[in-house]
Amino acid sequence: MTSGPQTITSRDNALLKELRRLAQDNSAYRKQGRLWLEGDHLCRAALQRGMVPTHALFQASYWVTHGREWPGDIGKVVIVDDALFAQLSGLESPGHMGFVLPLPEAAAVDPEAASVVLDGVQDAGNVGAILRSAGAFGFRQVLAIKGTAALWSPKVLRAGMGAHFGLRLVEGLDTVQLQVPILATSSHQGEFLHQARLPWPCAWVMGHEGQGVSAALMNQAAHHVRIIQPGGEESLNVAAAAAICLHASAAARV
Repeated sequence: MTSGPQTITSRDNALLKELRRLAQDNSAYRKQGRLWLEGDHLCRAALQRGMVPTHALFQASYWVTHGREWPGDIGKVVIVDDALFAQLSGLESPGHMGFVLPLPEAAAVDPEAASVVLDGVQDAGNVGAILRSAGAFGFRQVLAIKGTAALWSPKVLRAGMGAHFGLRLVEGLDTVQLQVPILATSSHQGEFLHQARLPWPCAWVMGHEGQGVSAALMNQAAHHVRIIQPGGEESLNVAAAAAICLHASAAARV
């Protein structure tokens, strides 16, 4: 049993100051050892994955209208003045409520797992979308090379919409040593994806939005693959390319 809700009406509240940093600083989760999830959809996705928050923060007006919809086992309930919650949020349109979760323990790389390697993918929206595709198409491990957007940052969590909690995530890597074949996309070399015989399990490398996959990982790749683009565009958005490639791998297994 938890005690009754706490109410925060001062912007100088110590908890609010800590959570403001957590919500607005992409690397604060590493220092604080906890995560900020904002928005009811993301928070419900975390509960469905068995995650247990330490705190649940609600905008005061949202709590009045929707508080009874939430279960009792969501940690310490904190009601925050509407204007203060807007200052806490890192979003243009505040999500009205959020969870604080312990940062999951760092995972070790599984060299035999079907994986997605993020090689300097910097846009949080792209990273979150790729995590969603990885989970949807059976790639349970995502490895982030240094220079990739922080995997547990609020914006990547928001874009991932709960996919994080079903994946093995390893970040801050200098390189990867895997026993599964590495596949790299390229606009200039390799066979077309729809004609390729794709190995399973494998590791797909997705590169920087502008520079693509690094030379080092291109050299490590066992296969280079191109996505057919009859419309004539030079390249695809990396999240779109990832979805196409991961779906192709999943379809090849059926």
